[in-house]
Amino acid sequence: MTLKLENAEVAIQAAPILRGVSLEVKSGERMGLVGRNGAGKTTVMRTITGLAKLSAGKVSWQGEDISVMEPRDRAQLGFGYMPEDRRLIPDLTVEENMLLPAWVNDAIDGPKGLAFVYDLMPELTQMSTRKALLLSGGQQKMVALGRALIAGKQLLLLDEPFEGVAPALAMRISDVITSLKGEGLSVLIAQSELSHSVDLLQRESVIERGEIIKVNVIDPSLKEQQA
Repeated sequence: MTLKLENAEVAIQAAPILRGVSLEVKSGERMGLVGRNGAGKTTVMRTITGLAKLSAGKVSWQGEDISVMEPRDRAQLGFGYMPEDRRLIPDLTVEENMLLPAWVNDAIDGPKGLAFVYDLMPELTQMSTRKALLLSGGQQKMVALGRALIAGKQLLLLDEPFEGVAPALAMRISDVITSLKGEGLSVLIAQSELSHSVDLLQRESVIERGEIIKVNVIDPSLKEQQA
């Protein structure tokens, strides 16, 4: 087991946001976290990265309890996070935005990561010197994905990667994520619905009002393994 949340509880200003969330993402697995806006998806992502603090429960990575580990230290474990709102710095170029994780974390090989991303998404090479503020929303999503890939060599956390993106770019992002199969990379995708990613996921956890209400197996081969 690679990533595991056990009875995770998170409260913001005394208001409960996560209510005993248990979630597992296995090594190399692509998993969905599906729920309506406000269901707790982003808080799950922030809990995994350490940006949201647990009030109860545990987060484990490869069998080690990382519940009190700082976000910076979790990044050194190979976690890459693509937030829903992208969080690009407008006046930095595409390449500079993608290299940000390497600038603050010596454990990340920036040039190697950049070469990997450019090979995976050649279209970013053509816009590498453009400032982020000049990009469309969909292009900004791709840059945020590239930045997450440079940091996320073990675990990739994608929050609403297809939201507000034109269909052609949404398909392109889906293709990029699909191509990561075989890299030994675990991927957790949070989204409101599965229309763009049902073909690339193996399982989905459904979250409602801060609780996981069911887990669905999507990949037929996994159903056979569990039979």
